Amino acid sequence: MTDRRDNHVILGINVLVLGYLPAAWQAPQLHPRSFVDPAYWRRIGELAERGTLDALFLADAPALGDPAHDANPAHLEPTVNWGYVAGATEHVGLVSTASTTFNDPVELAERLLSLDHASGGRAAWNIVTTRGAAPARNFGLPDVPVRDDRYERAAEFVDVVRALWDSAVTGRDVHHRGEHFTVDGRLSTPPSRQGHPVLFQAGGSDKGRRLAGRVAEGVFAAELTRDKAVEHYRLVKSLAVDAGRSPDDVRILPGLLLSLGSTEEEARRRSDELHDRGPASYSIGWLSQSIGYDASKLELDEPFPEEVLAPPADLQTFSGSVGFRESIVAQIRRTNPTVREYLRQTRYTGSGHAGFVGTPEQLADHIEDWFHAGAIDGFNLQPDVLIDGLEVIVDELIPILRRRGLYRTEYETHTLRDHLRAAAPTPPVG
Repeated sequence: MTDRRDNHVILGINVLVLGYLPAAWQAPQLHPRSFVDPAYWRRIGELAERGTLDALFLADAPALGDPAHDANPAHLEPTVNWGYVAGATEHVGLVSTASTTFNDPVELAERLLSLDHASGGRAAWNIVTTRGAAPARNFGLPDVPVRDDRYERAAEFVDVVRALWDSAVTGRDVHHRGEHFTVDGRLSTPPSRQGHPVLFQAGGSDKGRRLAGRVAEGVFAAELTRDKAVEHYRLVKSLAVDAGRSPDDVRILPGLLLSLGSTEEEARRRSDELHDRGPASYSIGWLSQSIGYDASKLELDEPFPEEVLAPPADLQTFSGSVGFRESIVAQIRRTNPTVREYLRQTRYTGSGHAGFVGTPEQLADHIEDWFHAGAIDGFNLQPDVLIDGLEVIVDELIPILRRRGLYRTEYETHTLRDHLRAAAPTPPVG
Protein backbone atom coordinates (compact mmCIF):
# COMPACT_ATOMS: atom_id res chain seq x y z
CA MET A 1 0.00 0.00 0.00
CA THR A 2 1.16 3.53 -0.77
CA ASP A 3 0.96 6.43 1.70
CA ARG A 4 -0.74 9.15 -0.34
CA ARG A 5 -2.38 11.17 2.40
CA ASP A 6 -1.23 14.49 0.94
CA ASN A 7 -2.50 13.67 -2.54
CA HIS A 8 -5.96 13.78 -3.98
CA VAL A 9 -7.60 11.70 -6.67
CA ILE A 10 -7.82 13.11 -10.19
CA LEU A 11 -11.25 12.65 -11.77
CA GLY A 12 -12.25 13.06 -15.38
CA ILE A 13 -15.45 12.23 -17.22
CA ASN A 14 -15.29 10.47 -20.58
CA VAL A 15 -18.10 12.28 -22.36
CA LEU A 16 -19.24 9.62 -24.79
CA VAL A 17 -21.87 12.10 -26.01
CA LEU A 18 -24.93 10.35 -24.54
CA GLY A 19 -23.39 7.57 -22.42
CA TYR A 20 -21.31 4.46 -22.98
CA LEU A 21 -24.24 2.08 -23.51
CA PRO A 22 -26.09 1.90 -26.85
CA ALA A 23 -29.47 2.31 -25.11
CA ALA A 24 -28.42 5.66 -23.61
CA TRP A 25 -30.29 7.52 -26.35
CA GLN A 26 -33.57 6.23 -24.89
CA ALA A 27 -33.08 8.13 -21.62
CA PRO A 28 -36.00 10.51 -20.94
CA GLN A 29 -33.65 13.47 -20.36
CA LEU A 30 -32.46 13.26 -23.98
CA HIS A 31 -33.92 14.01 -27.38
CA PRO A 32 -32.77 13.11 -30.91
CA ARG A 33 -30.68 16.29 -31.28
CA SER A 34 -29.07 16.30 -27.83
CA PHE A 35 -25.61 15.67 -29.26
CA VAL A 36 -25.72 19.08 -31.02
CA ASP A 37 -27.91 20.91 -28.49
CA PRO A 38 -26.01 23.81 -26.82
CA ALA A 39 -28.14 23.40 -23.68
CA TYR A 40 -27.06 19.76 -23.36
CA TRP A 41 -23.36 20.64 -23.51
CA ARG A 42 -23.83 23.61 -21.20
CA ARG A 43 -25.42 21.26 -18.66
CA ILE A 44 -22.45 18.87 -18.88
CA GLY A 45 -20.01 21.71 -18.25
CA GLU A 46 -22.05 23.16 -15.38
CA LEU A 47 -22.31 19.77 -13.66
CA ALA A 48 -18.58 19.11 -14.04
CA GLU A 49 -17.70 22.45 -12.47
CA ARG A 50 -20.21 21.97 -9.65
CA GLY A 51 -18.29 18.81 -8.79
CA THR A 52 -14.89 20.51 -9.20
CA LEU A 53 -13.97 17.78 -11.68
CA ASP A 54 -10.55 17.96 -13.30
CA ALA A 55 -11.40 17.31 -16.93
CA LEU A 56 -13.90 16.28 -19.56
CA PHE A 57 -12.67 13.92 -22.28
CA LEU A 58 -14.23 13.66 -25.73
CA ALA A 59 -13.30 10.87 -28.14
CA ASP A 60 -13.11 11.24 -31.87
CA ALA A 61 -12.48 8.97 -34.83
CA PRO A 62 -12.02 10.23 -38.40
CA ALA A 63 -14.67 7.80 -39.65
CA LEU A 64 -18.41 7.50 -39.82
CA GLY A 65 -19.85 5.81 -36.73
CA ASP A 66 -21.19 2.29 -37.09
CA PRO A 67 -24.44 1.82 -35.10
CA ALA A 68 -23.72 -1.92 -35.00
CA HIS A 69 -21.01 -1.43 -32.38
CA ASP A 70 -20.97 2.29 -31.56
CA ALA A 71 -23.15 3.66 -28.79
CA ASN A 72 -22.61 7.18 -30.13
CA PRO A 73 -22.29 7.06 -33.93
CA ALA A 74 -23.23 10.76 -34.23
CA HIS A 75 -20.95 13.40 -32.76
CA LEU A 76 -19.17 16.64 -33.52
CA GLU A 77 -15.42 17.15 -33.76
CA PRO A 78 -14.18 17.58 -30.15
CA THR A 79 -12.72 21.09 -30.33
CA VAL A 80 -16.00 22.36 -31.78
CA ASN A 81 -17.86 21.08 -28.71
CA TRP A 82 -15.21 22.25 -26.28
CA GLY A 83 -15.09 25.72 -27.82
CA TYR A 84 -18.69 26.14 -26.75
CA VAL A 85 -18.24 24.54 -23.32
CA ALA A 86 -15.16 26.71 -22.69
CA GLY A 87 -17.37 29.78 -22.95
CA ALA A 88 -19.82 28.38 -20.40
CA THR A 89 -17.22 27.23 -17.81
CA GLU A 90 -14.16 28.57 -16.00
CA HIS A 91 -12.13 25.70 -14.56
CA VAL A 92 -12.77 22.22 -15.94
CA GLY A 93 -10.17 20.84 -18.36
CA LEU A 94 -11.22 20.04 -21.94
CA VAL A 95 -9.48 17.02 -23.51
CA SER A 96 -9.79 16.39 -27.26
CA THR A 97 -8.79 13.12 -28.88
CA ALA A 98 -7.03 13.61 -32.22
CA SER A 99 -5.18 11.20 -34.49
CA THR A 100 -1.53 11.56 -35.48
CA THR A 101 -2.21 9.36 -38.51
CA PHE A 102 -4.96 11.43 -40.08
CA ASN A 103 -4.09 14.99 -39.12
CA ASP A 104 -1.43 17.53 -40.05
CA PRO A 105 0.80 18.66 -37.15
CA VAL A 106 0.79 22.36 -38.08
CA GLU A 107 -2.99 22.55 -38.39
CA LEU A 108 -3.59 20.50 -35.25
CA ALA A 109 -1.06 22.49 -33.24
CA GLU A 110 -2.85 25.71 -34.18
CA ARG A 111 -6.32 24.26 -33.55
CA LEU A 112 -5.49 22.96 -30.08
CA LEU A 113 -3.48 26.00 -29.03
CA SER A 114 -6.35 28.22 -30.16
CA LEU A 115 -8.71 26.33 -27.87
CA ASP A 116 -6.13 26.42 -25.08
CA HIS A 117 -5.78 30.19 -25.38
CA ALA A 118 -9.53 30.79 -25.66
CA SER A 119 -10.23 28.59 -22.61
CA GLY A 120 -7.61 30.25 -20.44
CA GLY A 121 -5.30 27.23 -20.31
CA ARG A 122 -7.70 24.31 -20.01
CA ALA A 123 -7.13 22.35 -23.22
CA ALA A 124 -5.46 18.97 -23.63
CA TRP A 125 -4.73 16.61 -26.49
CA ASN A 126 -5.35 12.87 -26.12
CA ILE A 127 -2.85 11.38 -28.57
CA VAL A 128 -4.01 8.35 -30.59
CA THR A 129 -2.71 6.74 -33.78
CA THR A 130 -6.12 5.36 -34.93
CA ARG A 131 -6.88 1.76 -35.75
CA GLY A 132 -9.13 -0.01 -38.25
CA ALA A 133 -9.84 0.23 -41.96
CA ALA A 134 -12.86 2.56 -41.79
CA PRO A 135 -10.89 5.74 -40.97
CA ALA A 136 -8.27 4.87 -43.60
CA ARG A 137 -10.92 4.56 -46.30
CA ASN A 138 -12.10 8.08 -45.51
CA PHE A 139 -8.64 9.18 -46.64
CA GLY A 140 -8.46 6.98 -49.74
CA LEU A 141 -6.36 4.23 -48.14
CA PRO A 142 -7.24 0.52 -47.94
CA ASP A 143 -6.14 0.31 -44.28
CA VAL A 144 -4.13 2.13 -41.63
CA PRO A 145 -0.32 1.74 -41.73
CA VAL A 146 1.16 -1.04 -39.60
CA ARG A 147 1.48 -0.33 -35.89
CA ASP A 148 5.21 0.51 -35.73
CA ASP A 149 4.89 2.89 -38.67
CA ARG A 150 1.96 4.64 -37.01
CA TYR A 151 3.93 5.13 -33.79
CA GLU A 152 7.06 6.32 -35.59
CA ARG A 153 4.93 8.97 -37.30
CA ALA A 154 3.23 9.75 -33.97
CA ALA A 155 6.54 10.34 -32.19
CA GLU A 156 7.70 12.80 -34.85
CA PHE A 157 4.22 14.37 -35.06
CA VAL A 158 4.20 15.08 -31.32
CA ASP A 159 7.69 16.57 -31.43
CA VAL A 160 6.65 18.93 -34.24
CA VAL A 161 3.51 20.00 -32.38
CA ARG A 162 5.44 20.69 -29.18
CA ALA A 163 8.04 22.71 -31.08
CA LEU A 164 5.29 24.76 -32.73
CA TRP A 165 3.64 25.43 -29.36
CA ASP A 166 7.00 26.60 -28.05
CA SER A 167 7.31 28.91 -31.07
CA ALA A 168 4.16 30.73 -29.95
CA VAL A 169 5.99 31.56 -26.71
CA THR A 170 9.45 32.35 -28.05
CA GLY A 171 8.52 33.89 -31.39
CA ARG A 172 11.30 31.85 -33.04
CA ASP A 173 10.77 29.83 -36.21
CA VAL A 174 10.72 26.05 -36.16
CA HIS A 175 13.00 24.35 -38.71
CA HIS A 176 12.18 20.66 -38.78
CA ARG A 177 13.41 18.04 -41.24
CA GLY A 178 12.17 14.55 -40.49
CA GLU A 179 11.09 11.33 -42.14
CA HIS A 180 7.45 12.37 -42.16
CA PHE A 181 7.36 16.17 -41.88
CA THR A 182 9.18 19.27 -43.05
CA VAL A 183 8.25 22.47 -41.24
CA ASP A 184 9.60 26.02 -41.44
CA GLY A 185 7.88 28.78 -39.54
CA ARG A 186 6.08 29.48 -36.30
CA LEU A 187 2.56 29.79 -34.95
CA SER A 188 0.96 33.21 -34.76
CA THR A 189 -1.50 31.97 -32.13
CA PRO A 190 -0.98 33.65 -28.74
CA PRO A 191 0.44 31.40 -26.02
CA SER A 192 -1.97 30.19 -23.39
CA ARG A 193 -2.09 30.64 -19.66
CA GLN A 194 -0.65 27.14 -19.11
CA GLY A 195 2.06 27.52 -21.77
CA HIS A 196 0.65 24.85 -24.07
CA PRO A 197 -2.03 22.15 -23.96
CA VAL A 198 -1.58 19.15 -21.66
CA LEU A 199 -0.68 15.90 -23.42
CA PHE A 200 -2.57 12.66 -22.75
CA GLN A 201 -1.86 9.34 -24.44
CA ALA A 202 -4.19 6.38 -24.84
CA GLY A 203 -2.27 3.57 -26.56
CA GLY A 204 -1.46 0.33 -24.72
CA SER A 205 1.24 -1.05 -27.01
CA ASP A 206 4.92 -1.02 -26.07
CA LYS A 207 5.63 1.95 -28.34
CA GLY A 208 2.54 3.72 -27.05
CA ARG A 209 3.68 3.34 -23.45
CA ARG A 210 7.18 4.54 -24.33
CA LEU A 211 5.70 7.59 -26.01
CA ALA A 212 3.67 8.21 -22.86
CA GLY A 213 6.77 7.91 -20.68
CA ARG A 214 8.62 10.41 -22.86
CA VAL A 215 6.01 13.14 -23.39
CA ALA A 216 2.60 12.48 -21.82
CA GLU A 217 1.33 14.27 -18.74
CA GLY A 218 -1.57 11.85 -18.46
CA VAL A 219 -2.40 8.34 -19.66
CA PHE A 220 -5.96 7.24 -20.40
CA ALA A 221 -5.34 3.59 -19.51
CA ALA A 222 -7.37 0.38 -19.88
CA GLU A 223 -7.26 -1.78 -16.75
CA LEU A 224 -9.61 -4.54 -15.57
CA THR A 225 -7.86 -5.69 -12.40
CA ARG A 226 -6.02 -3.90 -9.61
CA ASP A 227 -2.91 -6.09 -9.87
CA LYS A 228 -2.51 -5.41 -13.59
CA ALA A 229 -3.19 -1.71 -12.98
CA VAL A 230 -0.38 -1.58 -10.39
CA GLU A 231 1.93 -3.28 -12.87
CA HIS A 232 1.05 -0.82 -15.65
CA TYR A 233 1.30 2.16 -13.27
CA ARG A 234 4.84 1.22 -12.26
CA LEU A 235 5.86 0.53 -15.86
CA VAL A 236 4.78 3.91 -17.22
CA LYS A 237 6.24 5.78 -14.25
CA SER A 238 9.55 3.95 -14.78
CA LEU A 239 9.49 4.85 -18.48
CA ALA A 240 9.07 8.49 -17.48
CA VAL A 241 12.14 8.19 -15.23
CA ASP A 242 14.08 6.55 -18.09
CA ALA A 243 13.20 9.59 -20.20
CA GLY A 244 14.69 11.92 -17.58
CA ARG A 245 11.38 12.93 -16.03
CA SER A 246 9.85 12.63 -12.58
CA PRO A 247 7.31 9.81 -12.09
CA ASP A 248 4.88 12.51 -10.93
CA ASP A 249 5.13 14.15 -14.37
CA VAL A 250 2.70 11.57 -15.79
CA ARG A 251 -0.71 10.78 -14.30
CA ILE A 252 -2.39 7.40 -14.84
CA LEU A 253 -6.19 7.52 -15.28
CA PRO A 254 -7.88 4.24 -16.29
CA GLY A 255 -11.38 4.33 -17.67
CA LEU A 256 -14.16 3.01 -15.44
CA LEU A 257 -17.62 2.17 -16.83
CA LEU A 258 -20.36 3.03 -14.33
CA SER A 259 -23.92 2.06 -13.48
CA LEU A 260 -24.84 3.63 -10.13
CA GLY A 261 -27.88 3.30 -7.88
CA SER A 262 -28.96 4.12 -4.33
CA THR A 263 -28.62 0.39 -3.53
CA GLU A 264 -26.58 -2.33 -5.20
CA GLU A 265 -29.80 -4.02 -6.26
CA GLU A 266 -31.03 -0.81 -7.89
CA ALA A 267 -27.72 -0.33 -9.69
CA ARG A 268 -27.79 -3.89 -11.05
CA ARG A 269 -31.39 -3.49 -12.16
CA ARG A 270 -30.50 -0.25 -13.95
CA SER A 271 -27.52 -1.92 -15.65
CA ASP A 272 -29.57 -4.95 -16.70
CA GLU A 273 -32.39 -2.84 -18.09
CA LEU A 274 -30.05 -0.65 -20.11
CA HIS A 275 -28.17 -3.65 -21.49
CA ASP A 276 -31.40 -5.47 -22.33
CA ARG A 277 -32.65 -2.45 -24.32
CA GLY A 278 -29.54 -2.53 -26.51
CA PRO A 279 -29.19 -4.65 -29.67
CA ALA A 280 -28.37 -8.30 -29.03
CA SER A 281 -25.56 -8.17 -31.57
CA TYR A 282 -23.79 -5.32 -29.81
CA SER A 283 -21.81 -7.43 -27.35
CA ILE A 284 -20.61 -9.91 -29.95
CA GLY A 285 -19.69 -7.13 -32.38
CA TRP A 286 -17.64 -5.23 -29.84
CA LEU A 287 -15.93 -8.36 -28.48
CA SER A 288 -14.98 -9.34 -32.04
CA GLN A 289 -13.48 -5.93 -32.69
CA SER A 290 -11.54 -5.90 -29.43
CA ILE A 291 -9.98 -9.37 -29.56
CA GLY A 292 -9.46 -9.44 -33.32
CA TYR A 293 -11.55 -12.56 -33.87
CA ASP A 294 -15.11 -13.07 -35.11
CA ALA A 295 -16.77 -13.97 -31.80
CA SER A 296 -19.97 -15.05 -33.56
CA LYS A 297 -18.06 -18.18 -34.67
CA LEU A 298 -17.28 -19.22 -31.09
CA GLU A 299 -19.22 -21.96 -29.32
CA LEU A 300 -21.17 -20.13 -26.60
CA ASP A 301 -21.01 -22.97 -24.09
CA GLU A 302 -17.31 -23.72 -24.52
CA PRO A 303 -14.32 -21.84 -23.02
CA PHE A 304 -12.43 -19.48 -25.27
CA PRO A 305 -10.04 -21.49 -27.49
CA GLU A 306 -6.35 -20.97 -26.89
CA GLU A 307 -5.84 -19.74 -30.45
CA VAL A 308 -8.23 -16.87 -29.70
CA LEU A 309 -6.44 -15.91 -26.47
CA ALA A 310 -2.91 -16.29 -27.85
CA PRO A 311 -1.14 -13.08 -28.93
CA PRO A 312 -1.90 -12.02 -32.52
CA ALA A 313 0.38 -13.68 -35.03
CA ASP A 314 1.27 -10.25 -36.41
CA LEU A 315 0.91 -7.43 -33.91
CA GLN A 316 1.80 -4.93 -36.64
CA THR A 317 -1.42 -5.62 -38.53
CA PHE A 318 -3.68 -6.31 -35.53
CA SER A 319 -6.58 -3.89 -36.00
CA GLY A 320 -7.78 -3.65 -32.38
CA SER A 321 -6.46 -1.89 -29.29
CA VAL A 322 -3.50 -3.77 -27.81
CA GLY A 323 -4.24 -2.39 -24.34
CA PHE A 324 -7.90 -3.41 -24.49
CA ARG A 325 -7.03 -6.89 -25.77
CA GLU A 326 -4.45 -7.48 -23.05
CA SER A 327 -6.95 -6.51 -20.35
CA ILE A 328 -9.71 -8.70 -21.78
CA VAL A 329 -7.49 -11.78 -22.26
CA ALA A 330 -6.08 -11.45 -18.73
CA GLN A 331 -9.61 -11.34 -17.34
CA ILE A 332 -10.68 -14.43 -19.33
CA ARG A 333 -7.59 -16.42 -18.33
CA ARG A 334 -8.18 -15.65 -14.67
CA THR A 335 -11.59 -17.40 -14.48
CA ASN A 336 -11.70 -19.48 -17.72
CA PRO A 337 -15.42 -18.86 -18.39
CA THR A 338 -17.41 -20.13 -21.32
CA VAL A 339 -18.13 -17.49 -23.94
CA ARG A 340 -21.75 -17.30 -22.77
CA GLU A 341 -20.67 -16.91 -19.12
CA TYR A 342 -18.21 -14.19 -20.02
CA LEU A 343 -20.78 -12.21 -21.96
CA ARG A 344 -23.35 -12.64 -19.18
CA GLN A 345 -20.96 -11.80 -16.34
CA THR A 346 -19.50 -8.71 -17.93
CA ARG A 347 -22.55 -7.57 -19.94
CA TYR A 348 -19.79 -6.98 -22.41
CA THR A 349 -19.52 -3.50 -23.89
CA GLY A 350 -16.45 -4.06 -26.01
CA SER A 351 -14.11 -2.10 -23.81
CA GLY A 352 -10.91 -2.99 -22.04
CA HIS A 353 -12.03 -0.65 -19.29
CA ALA A 354 -13.32 -2.13 -16.05
CA GLY A 355 -16.99 -1.93 -15.22
CA PHE A 356 -18.53 -0.96 -11.90
CA VAL A 357 -22.12 -1.54 -10.79
CA GLY A 358 -23.06 -0.41 -7.29
CA THR A 359 -23.66 2.52 -4.98
CA PRO A 360 -21.68 5.80 -4.77
CA GLU A 361 -20.34 4.62 -1.39
CA GLN A 362 -19.09 1.37 -2.92
CA LEU A 363 -17.55 3.31 -5.82
CA ALA A 364 -15.72 5.54 -3.34
CA ASP A 365 -14.38 2.36 -1.67
CA HIS A 366 -13.17 1.13 -5.06
CA ILE A 367 -11.46 4.42 -5.92
CA GLU A 368 -9.82 4.64 -2.50
CA ASP A 369 -8.60 1.05 -2.67
CA TRP A 370 -6.98 1.43 -6.11
CA PHE A 371 -5.57 4.86 -5.23
CA HIS A 372 -3.84 3.73 -2.04
CA ALA A 373 -2.66 0.51 -3.73
CA GLY A 374 -0.62 2.61 -6.17
CA ALA A 375 -2.69 1.49 -9.16
CA ILE A 376 -3.96 4.90 -10.28
CA ASP A 377 -3.66 8.64 -9.89
CA GLY A 378 -7.35 8.86 -10.66
CA PHE A 379 -10.09 7.59 -12.94
CA ASN A 380 -11.72 8.67 -16.17
CA LEU A 381 -15.34 7.84 -15.28
CA GLN A 382 -17.75 6.74 -17.98
CA PRO A 383 -21.45 6.80 -16.95
CA ASP A 384 -23.89 4.46 -18.67
CA VAL A 385 -26.21 7.43 -19.37
CA LEU A 386 -24.30 10.65 -19.19
CA ILE A 387 -26.51 13.33 -17.68
CA ASP A 388 -28.13 11.49 -14.77
CA GLY A 389 -24.95 9.43 -14.22
CA LEU A 390 -22.92 12.63 -14.02
CA GLU A 391 -25.43 14.10 -11.57
CA VAL A 392 -24.94 11.13 -9.23
CA ILE A 393 -21.14 11.46 -9.48
CA VAL A 394 -21.29 15.17 -8.64
CA ASP A 395 -23.99 15.11 -5.96
CA GLU A 396 -23.28 11.77 -4.25
CA LEU A 397 -19.81 10.38 -5.06
CA ILE A 398 -17.80 13.60 -4.77
CA PRO A 399 -19.09 14.49 -1.27
CA ILE A 400 -18.07 11.01 -0.03
CA LEU A 401 -14.56 11.40 -1.45
CA ARG A 402 -14.31 14.84 0.14
CA ARG A 403 -15.28 13.50 3.54
CA ARG A 404 -12.52 10.91 3.21
CA GLY A 405 -9.93 13.56 2.33
CA LEU A 406 -9.51 12.17 -1.18
CA TYR A 407 -10.87 15.11 -3.13
CA ARG A 408 -10.78 18.90 -3.00
CA THR A 409 -13.75 20.95 -1.81
CA GLU A 410 -13.23 23.73 -4.34
CA TYR A 411 -11.00 24.62 -7.27
CA GLU A 412 -7.69 25.97 -6.03
CA THR A 413 -6.15 26.17 -9.51
CA HIS A 414 -7.38 27.42 -12.86
CA THR A 415 -5.48 25.63 -15.62
CA LEU A 416 -5.66 21.92 -16.35
CA ARG A 417 -1.89 21.62 -15.96
CA ASP A 418 -2.13 23.10 -12.47
CA HIS A 419 -5.06 20.81 -11.59
CA LEU A 420 -2.82 17.82 -12.31
CA ARG A 421 0.16 19.23 -10.43
CA ALA A 422 -1.96 20.12 -7.39
CA ALA A 423 -3.06 16.49 -7.07
CA ALA A 424 0.40 15.70 -5.65
CA PRO A 425 1.69 18.64 -3.60
CA THR A 426 5.44 19.18 -3.72
CA PRO A 427 6.93 18.10 -0.37
CA PRO A 428 8.44 20.92 1.69
CA VAL A 429 12.16 21.54 1.34
CA GLY A 430 14.42 20.97 4.36
